[in-house]
Amino acid sequence: MGPDAPGGALFPEPRREKPPQHLLTRLFLSERGLRAGWRLLLYAALALLLNFSFDLLGSLFLDFSRGFTSPPMLSFEEISGFASVYLAALLMARLEHRPAGEYGLPLPRAFSSRFWIGAFLGLCEISLLMGSIALCGGYSFGSLMLRGPLLVGWACFWMVLFIFVGLYEEFLFRGYTQFTLAEGIGFWPAAILLSLFFGAVHSWNPGEDWRGMAEIVVTGLVFAFALKRTGNLWLAVGWHASFDFGETFLYSVPDSGALFPGHLSNASLHGPVWLTGGAVGPEASVFAFFTMGLSVLVIHLLYPAQKSST
Repeated sequence: MGPDAPGGALFPEPRREKPPQHLLTRLFLSERGLRAGWRLLLYAALALLLNFSFDLLGSLFLDFSRGFTSPPMLSFEEISGFASVYLAALLMARLEHRPAGEYGLPLPRAFSSRFWIGAFLGLCEISLLMGSIALCGGYSFGSLMLRGPLLVGWACFWMVLFIFVGLYEEFLFRGYTQFTLAEGIGFWPAAILLSLFFGAVHSWNPGEDWRGMAEIVVTGLVFAFALKRTGNLWLAVGWHASFDFGETFLYSVPDSGALFPGHLSNASLHGPVWLTGGAVGPEASVFAFFTMGLSVLVIHLLYPAQKSST
């Protein structure tokens, strides 16, 4: 047998040392490129810049002094908010050389079966929640306040608006931010941090209290679980939208501390705060945590964990 060729055991190729990285390089870059934290900061800056631009444009046509609970201002806030966070993600997708659908809202699956399953489950959840409160004497539907064209008009308005609410809040807290933060610290640590932030942001709502914020944190974790099991946000978007629609319009009760115009009936909540949620609304009721627990079970049964192939 002849001598080993170059590169064999007798003639090993010289070891190529990686050039030492400067401290600044290590601070900003990893093996995957720009570090997750810096990408999140860049994304936040882009989203804030876009939102500021939309606000400037909106100020030409809307009276901001009317407050953000009027229907025109609500519409502008939610639509421009979603446009800001989604367009910023499209820019980041170009920078990161990946499809924007990886951030949770793949367009080919928009409003597909998972969205409508989520919408059905959201209506089931709010109906179970309100039914539980009513059985304990804490809710009365009252008489109808809307009929005919007004009923149809307000129902369509709230349906469309809450789809944008679902898109905006789910993508803001569980879209690009969840995807990128999970690269840095893992899926569930990222989901916990963002759900805590989700609850903290709702503290700015008038009438919100710690019970409502606690339930919102739990809701964030449940929707993160739905993202983990389904692979995208469409189930959570439909669920989020229909729950808010049922709370605000169908059952006509406060939503995160706000009672909006154009609701179906002159409903009322009466009884202890632990039962009804008080001024915050049913999402602060003790029964909301029960329905959230059932939601986790439903997601688990409908979308079982995929076994990894070895």
